[in-house]
Amino acid sequence: MGDTGTGERARRAGRSVYTASQHAAKAGVAAARAGAAAASGAGRVVHRMTRASGAGRTGLSNLIELTAAGGFADAFVAVALAGSLFFSTSVNEARGRAALALLITIAPYAILAPLIGPLLDRVKQGNRYILMGTLLARGLLCWGMAGAVQYNDTVTLLPAAFGVLVLQKAYGVTRAAVTPRLLPSEITLVTANARSNLASLIATSTGVVVALGVDKVMGDHGTGAAWVLRVGTAIYLIATVLGLRLPDRVDVREANITAADDQTAAATNGTGGRGRGRASQSASARKPPFAVPKVGPVVAEAIRANASIRLFYGFMIFFLAFILRSERFGHIHDTVALAGLAVAVAAGGMLGTGIGSALRSRSPQAMMFVILAIATSIAIACAVLFGLWSILALMLVAAISQTLVKVDLDSVLQREIPEETRSSTFAFSETLHQLALVGGGLIGLLLSLTGSGFAGLTVAAIGLALALCWLVLARRRRLLRAQPASAGTAR
Repeated sequence: MGDTGTGERARRAGRSVYTASQHAAKAGVAAARAGAAAASGAGRVVHRMTRASGAGRTGLSNLIELTAAGGFADAFVAVALAGSLFFSTSVNEARGRAALALLITIAPYAILAPLIGPLLDRVKQGNRYILMGTLLARGLLCWGMAGAVQYNDTVTLLPAAFGVLVLQKAYGVTRAAVTPRLLPSEITLVTANARSNLASLIATSTGVVVALGVDKVMGDHGTGAAWVLRVGTAIYLIATVLGLRLPDRVDVREANITAADDQTAAATNGTGGRGRGRASQSASARKPPFAVPKVGPVVAEAIRANASIRLFYGFMIFFLAFILRSERFGHIHDTVALAGLAVAVAAGGMLGTGIGSALRSRSPQAMMFVILAIATSIAIACAVLFGLWSILALMLVAAISQTLVKVDLDSVLQREIPEETRSSTFAFSETLHQLALVGGGLIGLLLSLTGSGFAGLTVAAIGLALALCWLVLARRRRLLRAQPASAGTAR
């Protein structure tokens, strides 16, 4: 009887293990199906959106879809790094790793501003292969990162992550340089950029969901993150193949460029346009390769406004990420609070891009000051009414604000900066704004040591108010200086 009872218990245990394995397998299949459905649905949405208003005819839709595919793969890298550098450690250790990661993000811009931007001002051929090459190289680095994450090899992981960041920025600047060549007559450049940003946001958000599903199914810690990176490698390779769909117009022959410049100058300036177009090209050719681009007061004002918002945005992300891990809001778990923070960031980016696309480029400078004023007012209110919902609301406002101000800055640069130096100016601007983001993030990490969310939001509100006052006074001085000059011209 004893043996029989033992055998029965063993059979029951075996059936329990078998049933549990079946449930786990079903859960994995369900997660895989859900991820595939989400990716397929996002792909259909992006495809319909990108082909509208003549973009499918010129090939702009192919460029936007390629950018979205790269963003989808980038999300896998971000999820894997966040899991290995942030969530797998204690709060204090994660804070140090986050600070190191922030400092590492500055390094790609040391190459972007002085080297990549000026080179792209000169490169007229091979842009298709530059775009495809950055995707292929990211895939190879992603494969190497998978092994480094699985075996906790930080020495290999951080340089590979740096390489991915450099290639992401190189792709972004190249995409910005070739977008005007694929622009249909039905839409403006600002609308095309906003549409590309929206497609990337949709793809990246979907990629985060799918990557989290892969991480959950394949296991916690290094194993799940390694599989996330392996899947990301496959997506990068698929995106590289998609680059073959880009039309030949992304590469313009020098003769065609000269003719187009002459036609544009002639249409603008009359019969003297031909000589002026060639003169601008000669001036561009004589420009030193590492010169800092010169910008006027209007562009400088827009850059300062964007830097202020980027500083605020970086502060909010890193300060709140650690405050939500250390400070409790009732019975809400910190994972739920962090998920709410991520949703606020994603929703704010999408809302800001949609609003920017609708507003186009009407009064971009005035819009920057309006955004700063609204963000300052909401920051003060959220500091007074401190709580989880006020934190999430302020994060949503910060995400919307930084997206809208970036769209406004792009329109100002496209309007004020000549084509011959536009790539280098964009690269220089992106470098300054990344420095502002990193500076804000480091300040947020330091203030998170206090463990006081109220103190952090108060500092954010005061900083925004000071930035707004500084920009308003600088604008007033600029307008007052311009009045005597305009009066003298009128006489």
